[in-house]
Order: sequence, then C-alpha cells, then structure tokens
Amino acid sequence: MFVGIAPTPPVALSIPLLSQVRAGMFGQDREQLRRFFKSSWDKRLAGEPLQPLEQLVAQVVEQHPEYHQHLTAENRLKAEFPGDSGETNPWLHMGMHITLGEQLAADRPAGLRPVYQRIVAKLGDPHAAEHAMMECLGMALWTAQRAGEQPDERGYLDCLERIGR
Repeated sequence: MFVGIAPTPPVALSIPLLSQVRAGMFGQDREQLRRFFKSSWDKRLAGEPLQPLEQLVAQVVEQHPEYHQHLTAENRLKAEFPGDSGETNPWLHMGMHITLGEQLAADRPAGLRPVYQRIVAKLGDPHAAEHAMMECLGMALWTAQRAGEQPDERGYLDCLERIGR
C-alpha cells in the first residue's frame, strides 16, 4: 500500500480514482491523462511540491523505472499498445497500481485490506502482491465492461481470496 498518502473517503462502488480523474479533469482525453502522469513525475524530479494525487502517481512511476522512457519521449505519450503487440501498456499498468492504492486506502470493496495483507504475507512483497491483484482487477473490469455493468465486487474479492490462500 502507498505510504504517506491521506486516504480518500470511501465511494459507493469500487470506482477507480483514475476514472474519476479522467472524467473530472480530462474528459476522455487519453493524452491529457498521460501528460498528467508526466507532469507529476517531472515535478517529483524537480523537487517541486506535489498534490496528493500527483504524489500517488509519482510513487507509482518511481516503482517502475522500465516505464520512465514513456515519460521523457514525446512520441511515447501518444503510443498505442494493442493487446496483440506483446508489449505491456505502461499507462494501464501504472493506472491499475493507482486504482489498487485507492481501493486499499478506502478498503473498497469492503474487506479488501485483509485480503491484500494475506497476499503480501504469501508473496513477501507489497509490489508483487499488487501485480498479482492486477489479474483479478483486470478480469473484473473487463467482464463488467463487456456486460455493460458495474464490476462484481464479490467476484473480485473471491478472485483475490484465491491468490491469498
């Protein structure tokens, strides 16, 4: 879990913060969202003060040096990452870390924190635990999107419980 970030108030559903940022600040503009990641990282590198969301983004970027090239090369801000390319979409990956951080801070869905703690205990590393959890998060979001419904919180937690056993 991310240390030093004040938790946000719980939300009614497991709505990822990244979606709120996209809708509230940028509409559906993917490039602007990516530029927010870049500006947060640039501010961190320059030692400038960061807002809480910028801190969270900078922490995630810091954990992923393999993605720093995407934040420094202008052409990488517009890069496409089709599913069949074999290349991980760094923006999606970092966004999922942010989503998990916000879910853990709010313990949403209810009961997520103890499941996360079991996964960390099993895997021995919080970052590795988040990577394992991303499989369940991705599946829950993909299934909900295909069905045109809200994510199934119980199914999501059940998937996470299987990892934590």
